[in-house]
Amino acid sequence: MRRTSVLLAAAAALALAVTPVPVDARAGSGSSMGSRGSMTFSAPPATRTAPYSAQPMQRSMTPQPGYAPQRGYGGMMGGYAGNRSPFMSGLLGGLLGAGIGGLLFGGGLFGGIHGGFGFLGFLLQIFLIFLVVRWLVRRFLGGQPAMANGPGLFARQGGMPGGMGGSVPGGGMPMGGGGGGRRPVTIAPADYQAFEQILQAVQAAWSRRDLPALQRIATPEMVAYFSEQLADQASRGVVNTVTDLRLLQGDLAEAWAEQGREYATVAMRFSMIDVTRDAAGRVVDGSPTEHVTATEIWTFLRAPGGQWVLSAIQQAR
Repeated sequence: MRRTSVLLAAAAALALAVTPVPVDARAGSGSSMGSRGSMTFSAPPATRTAPYSAQPMQRSMTPQPGYAPQRGYGGMMGGYAGNRSPFMSGLLGGLLGAGIGGLLFGGGLFGGIHGGFGFLGFLLQIFLIFLVVRWLVRRFLGGQPAMANGPGLFARQGGMPGGMGGSVPGGGMPMGGGGGGRRPVTIAPADYQAFEQILQAVQAAWSRRDLPALQRIATPEMVAYFSEQLADQASRGVVNTVTDLRLLQGDLAEAWAEQGREYATVAMRFSMIDVTRDAAGRVVDGSPTEHVTATEIWTFLRAPGGQWVLSAIQQAR
């Protein structure tokens, strides 16, 4: 009886693992992720398209205020930190975890002097502890400076009926006071056209699983998230495609410049055919004939005079 129960439980777990779970499968997978410069952890102002603002950022390479990250290629490129080796981080984490577990359960670090290696093993444990402590000191107390991010935000510009919002003469107005070296940025009709084109291009490249195309229109941080999501789909044996995307409404939440970069956060409501199929081509989620609607807040950035690229996606509340 016990063996039968174990087999049934294993079969149920396997079925859950291989069965695709219906989710928002479009680019971004219905999550909030990316970076908005020093405004990453500040809610964008509400707009007519997204009257309840956006969900907080769930994933970002931008450090939260109060943390002192390693200096990396931040800001425009999403804030990669240092040259950490995932292998070494995992190895040292495993060693520490095993040692702490031994202490908690009374066996001593890695089994203590009575472990499988006896006294020689105990000496090896002490040596490993020394290496780990030295590495931690160098890693976290190496004197790397923190990234400076100041407070303040600038106003949104209202949207115009029939599509994306238009620019406000004279540029945006500061709200709550300007600080931290920010200044308002005027968003012109050509910029709104670029935002819509990027929305279309991101979903098209996502549907083709075309990472080089995504690299041309999104920051490395966003491309990393997209790559991870596509890999997850591949591991489950499914493919998501987004077609017939139509922008229904859009307006600007805020636009500002800081540290030599310009940012624009835009709320967009769009419809699409969002379908997920398995390896045999069978539909496992969505409908090939019915449109679904989504409202998201996208943030774009550029160097002054350069091309806009996607740097964050947030879900509307």
